[in-house]
Amino acid sequence: MSRLNPITLAVSTILLATTCAQAEAPSAAVFDFQLANLGAQGPTEADKARLGPLTDLLRKQLSDSGRYRIVSTVPVEGDVAKSADLRKCGGCADDFARKLGADVAITGEIQKVSNLILNINVYVKDLKAGTPEKAYTVDIRGDNDLSFEHGVKYLVKNNMPPATEAVSPQK
Repeated sequence: MSRLNPITLAVSTILLATTCAQAEAPSAAVFDFQLANLGAQGPTEADKARLGPLTDLLRKQLSDSGRYRIVSTVPVEGDVAKSADLRKCGGCADDFARKLGADVAITGEIQKVSNLILNINVYVKDLKAGTPEKAYTVDIRGDNDLSFEHGVKYLVKNNMPPATEAVSPQK
């Protein structure tokens, strides 16, 4: 029976711990989708009702893909509601995500050009690396739940970077 040299054992343990730490997905605060650029007609009840389920789907897709560990945004919901528009609040989403202990802040908005032409936009800000925010978008056709569901799934699968590239490497 062979015995491992204590130095070899120590180095192996450190390498294993480092590998496990690097393999853990960064934590992300995924804030609820908001409506933007709805044109003259304004939001319908269907538009408003769609936001929660779309956000839940985005969170699930990002988590299931291994890109992020999703943290609950419930503790800051009152603050988020007061800020009204996370895209125009001067970085408040980043502050809320930091308050939650998240590595990444993710916001999203739905743009409705018409009943036929719509956009789903997702913005990812790596708070640890301090890099500029990255935007991901998909255009969909059809103002219905199925089109939006397909759009979110397509966006995560085809437009966003894979889990290994989702967040910049730590320095």
